[in-house]
Amino acid sequence: MNNSKKMAMLPEWAEQEAVVLAWPHKDTDWRYNLDQTKATYLDLINSINATGTPVLLLCPESEVDNTKGLLDARSHIAQPNKVLIIPAQYNDTWVRDYAFITVSDNEKNYPINFEFNGWGKKFDATLDNQINHLLGSLCQQSLQSHNLVLEGGAIEIDENQHLLSTQSCLFNPKRNPNYTKELYCQFFQDVLGAKQVNLFQNGHLQGDDTDGHIDTLARFTPLMGIVFQGAENRPQDSHFVDLMKLKFELQQAFPQHTLYSLPLPYVENLEKERLPASYANFLILNKRILLPIYGQAEDDTAIAVTKKAFPNYQVMPINCLSLVQQYGSLHCVTMQIPFNTLKPEIVELASQGVSVLDI
Repeated sequence: MNNSKKMAMLPEWAEQEAVVLAWPHKDTDWRYNLDQTKATYLDLINSINATGTPVLLLCPESEVDNTKGLLDARSHIAQPNKVLIIPAQYNDTWVRDYAFITVSDNEKNYPINFEFNGWGKKFDATLDNQINHLLGSLCQQSLQSHNLVLEGGAIEIDENQHLLSTQSCLFNPKRNPNYTKELYCQFFQDVLGAKQVNLFQNGHLQGDDTDGHIDTLARFTPLMGIVFQGAENRPQDSHFVDLMKLKFELQQAFPQHTLYSLPLPYVENLEKERLPASYANFLILNKRILLPIYGQAEDDTAIAVTKKAFPNYQVMPINCLSLVQQYGSLHCVTMQIPFNTLKPEIVELASQGVSVLDI
């Protein structure tokens, strides 16, 4: 990497050339609702392709033929898919937290790899932690690795390099036990180009294994706005006080920003356990917002709030009720790749229908 130039992590609304997904299969936690989850992934792939953006789809080699068949069949009832299937082994499908993050020097983009340890050693992540050596080989510039434990869902940044995260996640002693706030801020400045860092104290959703990822709580907009997961519609909810404290933190930290409060849904699994359903877990992708909805009464309000926060974007709702059964949502299963990061031949191959990478 050319260290003579200042690197900066790109905001999510930068032009993107692909999105990474990892296909759910019988050897993942999705085996209990696999058909519904695959249907959600097919909807998500079609929505990504509808933005003109191809998908890089990680998939176990044993599943490649069946997955390609599903995608080919789906192409007949929607627009032709643009999917490059990449044979790979992984533990989980939450690529937001282990796929590479991209930084730029305004001329070239560089893939950055961090350590992933299953959200503080909660789950095995041995295979996940090797994925970027495969994905990095598809990029124009060499993969750069750091031994810091950091997940993509734990950080949010805008075009002014203002970075957000949460204390509950970063200070989990099973991530980086010796890291102080000062060390994190210095690292974010040196590696991600952050000029200002806010680590929020409040905000956590019941059932969230990530210890409070920022991408379930607060997201920047391009027009000096912040969309956050509120709870004003449920004043008796157990989350109300904590999410109101988060709102106050946002107001104090960003007095010049417009805040947009999303309603809080109440979603349970079959065992009547509360699930961490968040409308803030959306993906910003080439003038579209891919917004998770859950078949709840709050869906329409969430769509309306998102449209108001992103007036120059098309909001594309996607039912993610199947995803939240495993305690995540739409943003968690995706990782965008900014324009001019991948090798041109990879972009071209990914744009030619459904194909399989020969590795």
